[in-house]
Amino acid sequence: MKRFKNIDPFTTIVPFVIILFFCIMFVIRPEQSTGVLGVVRGFLGDELGSYYLVIGLGVFLTSLYMAFSKYGDIVLGKKGEKPKYSFFSWGSMMFTSGLAADILFYSLCEWVLYANEPHISELGSIQDWASAIPLFHWGPIPWSFYAALAASFGFMLHVRGCRKQKYSEACRPLLGALTDRAPGKLIDIIAVFALIAGTATTFSLATPLMGKAISELFGINDSKWLTIVILLITCFVYTFTVLKGMKGVKYLAHICMYVFFALLCYVLFLGGQTRYIIETGITAIGSLAQNFIGLSTWTDALRTSHFPQNWTIFYWAYWMVWCVASPFFMGSISRGRTVRQVITGAYIFGMGSTFMSFIILGNYSLGLNMHGILDVMGIYAENADLYGTIMAILETLPAPEIVIVLLIVSMIAFYATSFDSITLVASAYSYRAVPDDYEAGPGMKLFWAIILIMLPIALVFSESSMNNLQTVSIIAAFPVAVIIIMIIASFFKDAGRLIEKG
Repeated sequence: MKRFKNIDPFTTIVPFVIILFFCIMFVIRPEQSTGVLGVVRGFLGDELGSYYLVIGLGVFLTSLYMAFSKYGDIVLGKKGEKPKYSFFSWGSMMFTSGLAADILFYSLCEWVLYANEPHISELGSIQDWASAIPLFHWGPIPWSFYAALAASFGFMLHVRGCRKQKYSEACRPLLGALTDRAPGKLIDIIAVFALIAGTATTFSLATPLMGKAISELFGINDSKWLTIVILLITCFVYTFTVLKGMKGVKYLAHICMYVFFALLCYVLFLGGQTRYIIETGITAIGSLAQNFIGLSTWTDALRTSHFPQNWTIFYWAYWMVWCVASPFFMGSISRGRTVRQVITGAYIFGMGSTFMSFIILGNYSLGLNMHGILDVMGIYAENADLYGTIMAILETLPAPEIVIVLLIVSMIAFYATSFDSITLVASAYSYRAVPDDYEAGPGMKLFWAIILIMLPIALVFSESSMNNLQTVSIIAAFPVAVIIIMIIASFFKDAGRLIEKG
């Protein structure tokens, strides 16, 4: 009864109503929904696109200052307190709690999407830039959102000792008493909307690849019902592990990393493109390092290609909407570590694993195309089927069935681990206050596990709506970006007081 009274109806009932509304609209009014979203995206992405770019670069530079200034020495917990998790367990959960499944998906195909873009021709050749741009879109700036916020949330939880695990609470140093009034409630509603947008987008982007892989492996028809079965299996896995608590999440993260590296090693050493993969990867990292500021600030003011509007802005927005859950989880598991360790850990484990995935998987398929082994660009141009193109790439590997099995297992495991972290954070979000080392009850975890799968299943019945999920992320990220700035500013205000006290 005491636990029931502790539930915050505002952050529990409102999300349910929002999700139910979107489910209904996407199923019964897909065309009208698409029209409305398109108008809003046109305004935010095209007219106000610079807003996302400036915030992205600003957060990245701020994260470096947080790590390597006096703030980096702050311990997230009591002085001398040791970390709760081993370095490998902590790093595994840092990487897998985010967009790991999407990282795996885009690693296989993203260069194909860029290859014929006019902007690639402006920069140079496909060989030099089709592999470098993905590293930019999944590299320092996206991971800086997680890194800076993970440190801020960790400070809020383990130093300030805040037991209200809400976005609004992270802004208390700035908002003061307004945190408990309308402004704080509005921040929490925006956070919930962003959480819904992020989870729905993630499931819709990569789940069809698993459906395609299973249909190829077992010779069954690839249909919406197969996609729903995959979603339900994934839901079962992450619900089972999240009910086991942090121990289940930790073990699943370990499994993810082992399967993930097995897949990368298989492609790197058995695909016949080892030298090309390594050398192209080194060149791509060099190109990114030399041109990072230019890429981060290019707005295409004359709209000669709309490249930043179509791609860069979407990626920044996509990572922003995931900032509601993943950094909160990262901060919660970082007790006993310093601000510097949290930020550098996000870059080393998170960005490092991301780069390995894009360099190995992406450059393997690029090598097939550039060496004339497989006309990857031609296959995609012929039918615009990204998932079919990926399957054609995988079938060039020795014993492709093994690779497909590894791909399916790793994607389900990645999805499950990501949604474990979201479910834990969302469950804690539903309580008025969460005591130290307290975990939400099984009923609340189950409630959120089911809620998070509802919208993706509804979207299966509306293909046009699924194609417009990029728009949902861009819309949701617009107000989230302001809140991100407020949270980081709150960290500096609170941490500055702590340092002054000594």
